[in-house]
Amino acid sequence: MLTEKEIKHVAQLARIKITEKEEEKFKKELSAILDYINKLGEVNTENVDPLYQVTGLVNSMRSDDYRRDFVIDEDLNKKLIDQAPDKEEGFIKVKSVLNK
Repeated sequence: MLTEKEIKHVAQLARIKITEKEEEKFKKELSAILDYINKLGEVNTENVDPLYQVTGLVNSMRSDDYRRDFVIDEDLNKKLIDQAPDKEEGFIKVKSVLNK
């Protein structure tokens, strides 16, 4: 069974606030999930070949061709990047939007 401290830590990682009632509920539910995962680890897979993909399907992607009705300005990329206040190696440089 998970501890109160572990449940609060998970809630903090998920950036959610939980009540004491929810804490008890999640303690039971998460403990049951983790117990099930531990059971899966006990399954004997010694003679089972690993599967990387089960359907046999393959991604079919289109080639990156320009539309014939689309006019391409060869200098557009350079013009746009030249207008950026900060750039590096042909890319526009922006401030970080995700914090650790």
